[in-house]
Amino acid sequence: MGETILVPYDDSPQSVDALRHTLQKHPDDDILLLHVIDLMDAGFSTPIDGTLPGFWEEWYESQQESSERLFEDAQAIADEYDVTLATETVVGRPARTINDYAEENEIDHIIMGSHGRTGVSRVLLGSVAEAVVRRAPCPVTIVR
Repeated sequence: MGETILVPYDDSPQSVDALRHTLQKHPDDDILLLHVIDLMDAGFSTPIDGTLPGFWEEWYESQQESSERLFEDAQAIADEYDVTLATETVVGRPARTINDYAEENEIDHIIMGSHGRTGVSRVLLGSVAEAVVRRAPCPVTIVR
């Protein structure tokens, strides 16, 4: 029985690189893409009408749709390797959520891009990859 590999996945080129690395090096293992919807992202970009009824529901639905498109694009990449990906979208703070997910789901290995965030949020929130490496319950490979 192979390992279960967790690949945190967002819309960054680094997460695509991590996925390709995983597909090349672990074609016979179970590969799970995890997309974390970070509520802090909405907080930094909330418009004035963000307090109006329905804003958060619409924002969340938009994030879910974006996540599904990410997974469709990722599966297209995996199809090149004849691999079917498992996917999951969760809400939370990325580093903590990735580590908690790995622990709760008996993940054997995390493979992730060196960074995904850009701009102000990366400076304010620090490095997700670094936080995952420091607290992960399993081995972590960082792809740059």
